[in-house]
Amino acid sequence: MRIRRGTPVAAATLALALMATACQGAGEVTEGEDADLAVATGVTEDTITIGSHQPLTGVAASGYSPISRGAQAVFDYVNEQGGVNGRQIDYVVKDDAYDPAQTIDVTRELVDEEIFAMFGGLGTPTHSGVLDYLNDEGIPDVFPASGALIWNSPEEYPLTYGWQTDYTKEAKVQGQYIAENFPGQNVGFFYQNDDVGTDSQAGLDQYLTDEVVAREHYESSVTDISAQIAALQAAEAEVVVCSCIPAFMANAMLTASAMEYDPQWVVSSIGGDTRTLQGMLAAFSDGAVEGEAADAFLDGLIITSYMPRIEDPEDEWAQFFIQVWEDYREDDSEVLTNTHVFGMTQAVMFSQALLEAGEDLDRQALIDTLHTIEWQGPSPVPFTSSEDDRGGHQGVYVVQYQAGGDIEMIQETRITDNAGGPIEETDFTELAPSELVFHD
Repeated sequence: MRIRRGTPVAAATLALALMATACQGAGEVTEGEDADLAVATGVTEDTITIGSHQPLTGVAASGYSPISRGAQAVFDYVNEQGGVNGRQIDYVVKDDAYDPAQTIDVTRELVDEEIFAMFGGLGTPTHSGVLDYLNDEGIPDVFPASGALIWNSPEEYPLTYGWQTDYTKEAKVQGQYIAENFPGQNVGFFYQNDDVGTDSQAGLDQYLTDEVVAREHYESSVTDISAQIAALQAAEAEVVVCSCIPAFMANAMLTASAMEYDPQWVVSSIGGDTRTLQGMLAAFSDGAVEGEAADAFLDGLIITSYMPRIEDPEDEWAQFFIQVWEDYREDDSEVLTNTHVFGMTQAVMFSQALLEAGEDLDRQALIDTLHTIEWQGPSPVPFTSSEDDRGGHQGVYVVQYQAGGDIEMIQETRITDNAGGPIEETDFTELAPSELVFHD
């Protein structure tokens, strides 16, 4: 790991705050728990060791491997400023290749290596396979990188805390937006054939009924989706909601273009990183669609999101992350994307939780903090991690990409639940990096 010198100006207050001493929360997680949480496994006088499973190779690597590199940049930044309450964060990432069997193996390795907590384990099919093990072993399971509803199951998994806006909440906002802004138009669903698709349709179906003319799914192991796109075209779907990872969003757009099919694409946050999509469009087309041509492909793409976005020059958190990436990336040639920002946002929030847990850090202190902390950013979307609700981000906002690299905010943040509750506006405003205080 190479640490480069230089502290972003906008990050100075954040750095000082992370060096401070914080107050510890109250309450204990005991019901249904046999594991002893009053332990500081993975914590020494100088370090805190946390672990994560990530797809550094395999089918999902091109879309999601930047997450851990973004998180590492933030942890390097925090460590160079003195760490959290004087301790350096040792972030151990193991490659599971997005293979559930490998996830089990590397998670056991991490536990054997005595991590303090699991942080940001990526993927619904992968992380769901280690939920029981982590909870039984008393490992705090913080911020799984997926929008599956299962992360918000405090009675069954009392040590697991969701982070991402869940697929149903996000899809409800998408469904309402489409119903209000594309009235009378035919709508098609294109979705991943797992919890992503199931949970997304549960939200979309609350607002889109007679408009839906086709539902087509893909398997993440099968790249030929020509039949599905042809079916959407034959059904005359004018708006297509893609609840899919970046590789299949790019694949769908290229396949549709080859068929001279040009619907209005609406993509969920998991597939809406425009810089990642540009790279995939170029790679999947063997260079036929790259540069300005790839950018033009994305023009008009509607994206739901809940994090700072690097396309927004007025977002102070985006500018903070851009500067941190410039100073702490390991590869000078690697371009920052919103996928990196996913990991960077998680890392800021996890550092905040560690700090609030105090100098006398053990697993119980972290759990107490997650139940009581008042989250104030970096996301412009409210966040919850209480004892009874581990739903993470509570909603999304809607943007539209414009060729040339700009985005237009076309609907401000809306929040909702993952059941039949209303979709509501919110007056939540996150603090800027220079204002965010992580301690009493």
